[in-house]
Amino acid sequence: MAGRIAQHPILGTQNEGKKIVTFSYDGKEMKGYEGEPIAAALKANGVMVHRYTMKQHKPRGIFCAIGRCTDCVMVVNGEPNVRTCMEPLVEGMDVRTQYGVSDKPFDQQ
Repeated sequence: MAGRIAQHPILGTQNEGKKIVTFSYDGKEMKGYEGEPIAAALKANGVMVHRYTMKQHKPRGIFCAIGRCTDCVMVVNGEPNVRTCMEPLVEGMDVRTQYGVSDKPFDQQ
């Protein structure tokens, strides 16, 4: 899959032999490797914005990538505030951009 590190000098060959799964992001079908963090699959598909802040509606994406901040939280299978840098991807997941604590854009809340 394009947009990925296939060979890492320390970690070796990445995703070799892993199953490719389909998931949806804001209603669009995407593909990723089963078990990889949702955030990694999104980044490989060109998605950089995961949520918008409640007060100022500013975009946020991956920041720490180790589950300490909340910049990568999204609505996953209807559950808000899922840290996508830590949550493994599985077949059929429904991943949505988070607006405050909802998957509905601010003008629709």
